[in-house]
Amino acid sequence: KPRDKPAPYQRKPKKDKPNASKTSAKPAQQTTRQNLTLSDWLTVLKYMDEHPGVSQGDIVDHFKTKIDGALLFSQSALSRAIAKRPDLEARSQSNPVAMSSKRPRIVTRPDVERALVLWVHHMLETKNEVVSGPMLREKRK
Repeated sequence: KPRDKPAPYQRKPKKDKPNASKTSAKPAQQTTRQNLTLSDWLTVLKYMDEHPGVSQGDIVDHFKTKIDGALLFSQSALSRAIAKRPDLEARSQSNPVAMSSKRPRIVTRPDVERALVLWVHHMLETKNEVVSGPMLREKRK
């Protein structure tokens, strides 16, 4: 037996915003964190090596106020990056394209990954063709 349609949701009326006076105050700069790239973290770690007596908090403040591009991160994020330093350096050595990445690339099937890399190199060297997304999908079949 067909059911009756339910009644529409009863919304509460919107409240009027109070009249705010204009101000000459400047908006605050971005204070939320951002994920740094591998290159950014290696720059921070290199700065730490060049300035061994500087505290982690001072390093955070230094990069927060850089004129040529501020890097926003917390002291705890810096501490985690120091702990993961060997992994970060290994990622930069293993894959040069990884310098602009923010997360490590996870490969679940290294054998398939290696076969794809060999196929792409073969296509570039012998046929001088650039591999595209549709070509990879067709190769998968």
